Amino acid sequence: MPKPKKRGSNHQRGAGGQPRNVQPFSDEDASVETMSHCSGFSDPASFTEDGPEVDEEATQEDLEYKLKGFIDLTLDKSAKTRQAALESLKSAFSSKILYEFIMERRMTLTDSIERCIKKGKSDEQCAAAGLACLLCVQMGSGIESEEIFKTLGPVLKKIVCDGTASIQARQAELYSTMECLENIFTKAYQRDRDTNGVSSTHNTVLHVSALLAWTLLLTICPMNEVKKKIEMHLHKLPSLLSCDDLNMRIAAGETLALLFELARETDADFFYEDMDLLTEKLRALATDGNKHRAKVDKRKQRSVFRDVLRAVEERDFPTEMVKFGPERMYIDCWVKKQTYETFKEILGSGMQYHLQSNDFLRNVFELGPPVMLDAATLKTMKISRFERHLYNSAAFKARTKARSKCRDKRADVGEFF
Repeated sequence: MPKPKKRGSNHQRGAGGQPRNVQPFSDEDASVETMSHCSGFSDPASFTEDGPEVDEEATQEDLEYKLKGFIDLTLDKSAKTRQAALESLKSAFSSKILYEFIMERRMTLTDSIERCIKKGKSDEQCAAAGLACLLCVQMGSGIESEEIFKTLGPVLKKIVCDGTASIQARQAELYSTMECLENIFTKAYQRDRDTNGVSSTHNTVLHVSALLAWTLLLTICPMNEVKKKIEMHLHKLPSLLSCDDLNMRIAAGETLALLFELARETDADFFYEDMDLLTEKLRALATDGNKHRAKVDKRKQRSVFRDVLRAVEERDFPTEMVKFGPERMYIDCWVKKQTYETFKEILGSGMQYHLQSNDFLRNVFELGPPVMLDAATLKTMKISRFERHLYNSAAFKARTKARSKCRDKRADVGEFF
């Protein structure tokens, strides 16, 4: 009778005794293997009393064993293998809180990310930059994230400013300095062809990413800096509403809505000279019936610009509600919407789980400590719709008051980034 094979017995061993040829996660693997370990923690309601018991310690050890293998594979000679390892780490980091595991290996991870950004090509650099974002989300707003940013920031900024680097690599990570980002997206103001004879639309994707990243950073700037940026860009941004690219038009519109929101917070009597011309442009986009544009694009544009027009003209924002587990979060302003959309892009399907469990994210969105509930407690939490309405109304008012008090305390930018 043949002897059972030991784990990794047929694999070559790399640094740290880990298998060199561990297969990178595919989307299917992520959902079946590691993500199945993680999904049980993402929603308290997923636990059932009659379900089979799971050895959580063994599951955690198995997950960490695989992650160690992926970390080792970020040093592999094959670019394809390195990229697959980075993508697998991203999947795990977005789906489960791994603070202790990462804390012990943050320097190794940071070094691996730096090496992949410096030596890798476009796709590998994008994957490494995305992993860097997730690394900071996992570490929170403490000194560890600052150390990671200080190490990787100059490398990322160099790529962002490098005109010879690939467009994909330059847009992958733009959270550096606002001046650097401005140098990128302000080129979109120019309608003429650049010095190389290449149409400016060639870099539109990069310009959109830079504008959105710049807008995010603006939301945590002190008010005096906000005023300077508004004066500098508010009269130029409307020119981007005429861009041929849908994503650029939408990014410009949402940025304008956010700038008006911030401007009115700093000055209740804020006055914009070209308001009639701007609202005319926004109304045209909100009712666009151009036959040369795809129906899907027209529907998306009209939906976005109806909200933008209401924000600029009527100072109104359509409140949205995000559900995660037993909790609810209201997105009731453009600043919060921009922040939410950024983290959602980074975390993907893991956004709800991190909203429930990640202290850093809960601090950013003022959600308080994580709510720890077992299945039995959840079953007893069924309350009437009227009671939920009263609770949500009270919570909404409390958040509004708290946010108003914090508006003038933006000087401590390093608290979140």
